[in-house]
Amino acid sequence: MTFRSGIVAVVGRPNTGKSTLVNALVGRKVAIVSDKPQTTRSRIHAILSTDAYQIVFSDTPGFHKPRTLLGSRLNALVGDAVEGVDAIVLVVDAASGVGRGDRFVYDRQLANASGVRVCAVNKVDAIGHHALVPQLAAAGELGMFDEIVPVSAERGDGIGTLLELLVARLPEGPPLYPPGEETDQPLETRLAELVREQALAVTREEVPHSIAVVVEELEREDDLTRVTATLVVERDSQKGIVIGKGGATLKAIGSAARGGMEQLLGTRVFLDLRVKVVKEWQRDPKAMDRLGL
Repeated sequence: MTFRSGIVAVVGRPNTGKSTLVNALVGRKVAIVSDKPQTTRSRIHAILSTDAYQIVFSDTPGFHKPRTLLGSRLNALVGDAVEGVDAIVLVVDAASGVGRGDRFVYDRQLANASGVRVCAVNKVDAIGHHALVPQLAAAGELGMFDEIVPVSAERGDGIGTLLELLVARLPEGPPLYPPGEETDQPLETRLAELVREQALAVTREEVPHSIAVVVEELEREDDLTRVTATLVVERDSQKGIVIGKGGATLKAIGSAARGGMEQLLGTRVFLDLRVKVVKEWQRDPKAMDRLGL
């Protein structure tokens, strides 16, 4: 039997559902998700292996016109992610409408790219059937695609079709990662992301963009894992919001994140969360280097 393998970069403007789509394609949660733009801050490899093929999906930050140094670095990650891949999936949002932001991504990331080009028209569950055809047509006008596939990453609609189309276009070759490997993300990074996901869920206004999370300590002993993590914000006012009245917000973040950690680690988790202010870290290259960004 012929074995196929390859790397598929998943790109798009912020908040089109790229990470939700990647999680749906691999059948498990690898990337965190939220309704806040710029949730993804690193290139995440999610690996799907079967007896017949292996696809390495490269989930990327939302490509946008940056206003900070962090934004510029995230855009650079997208550019790196599409270099030399076997296929690129441009994810567009049917619910908010295909438009100029998607054209911006196509022109910068797909227009001159080699490999297969696929457009996944996401969130079709949020629009009526009569509205789907115009969105598919608008997607087709963005540029040249080998396939245009309507999907709902949230509900799973069209995921099997998209997967089949990608597999059919993969080159023949051996697996790129050992069987059983799910991602190349370090464990500390995955745990930090689970904390940030919950912080994004409960904070408001400008705070989500200003939060970074670092796992300071990780100790595993029998059926208990001790995790110490620091939430980094840019201003004292943001620190107050993240902690909340009587520590209630920080406690809610920790409780929800602990559940995800226990599922990932298969042990009980003792989670110690702290909050630290690093002034304007999104514009400070040294601070971002320390935060792994």
